[in-house]
Amino acid sequence: MPPPRKRGKGLRHRLAELRGPETQAKALDARALAALAANPGCRRRAILDGAGVDKAALAGALGSPSVFGQSQFAFVRGNAFEAKVKADGGTELLRLAHEKLDRGAEPPARARVPDLTAQGPEGRTARTELALREAAESPGDWTLLDHPMLALDVAGSLAFLEPDAVVVHPDGSWTVVEIKSFPMLDGAADPAKVGAAARQAAVYVLALERVAERLDPPPRVRHRVLLVCPKDFSNLPTASAVDVRKQRAVTARQLARLTRIEEIADTLPEGVCFSPELPAEQLEEAVESVPATYAPECLSACELAFHCRDRSRAAGAVTSLGRPVRAELGGLTTVGDVLAAARGEAGDPDDPAVAALRRAAALRAEALASAAEGTREVAPCR
Repeated sequence: MPPPRKRGKGLRHRLAELRGPETQAKALDARALAALAANPGCRRRAILDGAGVDKAALAGALGSPSVFGQSQFAFVRGNAFEAKVKADGGTELLRLAHEKLDRGAEPPARARVPDLTAQGPEGRTARTELALREAAESPGDWTLLDHPMLALDVAGSLAFLEPDAVVVHPDGSWTVVEIKSFPMLDGAADPAKVGAAARQAAVYVLALERVAERLDPPPRVRHRVLLVCPKDFSNLPTASAVDVRKQRAVTARQLARLTRIEEIADTLPEGVCFSPELPAEQLEEAVESVPATYAPECLSACELAFHCRDRSRAAGAVTSLGRPVRAELGGLTTVGDVLAAARGEAGDPDDPAVAALRRAAALRAEALASAAEGTREVAPCR
């Protein structure tokens, strides 16, 4: 096996080597962070996201292209709807925030909309923090931050996040705003889409809390975010307050469990690179040098899911059957081990998982025998 990567190089330099010297880093956004938090044990996804590797391009180069992506029509429609919501200095957006979240405050007759323009993500992050600080020091007015930039440390790597908007209430508290193009029909939206939006917003809430901790006194970051969507089949905006406390707690706990990116990078063989421009055989060897933790849930959250699923099935890993099944099987990690245990060919009889499998196999054999006997009894006479 090739020797592990030598220490001594800066983390940023090592991550640039991993994605390829000529490859632009792909920003780690809130959607990717939410997916990463849902599977914190996957070292492969952690290092690829930390290095800024374009996983969609990587999956295509490996011959297992992902089906992720938004159609150009949906993209244009979403941008047009967001522009409508934020028109006239965010008048409609602030009206919805007042109606759904803060009826006791003065109506937002006017609001401050600070300019957040700055050079690079670090500059925009600093400008956003300054605007939040100024708003916190001048309570009594509504403030709308349009596409602020927030930073969040993820396993030793800094991720820059850009929520659709952040509203500062007259009492100085902060609210994350998510603007989506899926409709709310009769006041309710698709639960799966709302759940995905809540997980994404929870990442923004965590990042805002990090900013608030640096202020004295720290402003309150509200755990009810404002989800703005088109009303019914129109292009008129409506909104709902979504409580993300559960998603925020889960995301914080899972992100804390992530192995540090530097630790993963230091275990990789020297010369490993994940550039999609590499020959397929070399690229596959590089990808397989980092262990993955595949589960069926990855299919809706990771661009490499099809590649990892194929490898998981080829290895006979029980994780391809789902996390609940894997948890029930204890030390039996492959389908072959499970079948051998069920047939009585292997496994400790005192192991609860093995005993349950053998009992299930016996019941299955008994049921098949009874069914065969019943078929013989009712067979027509010739």
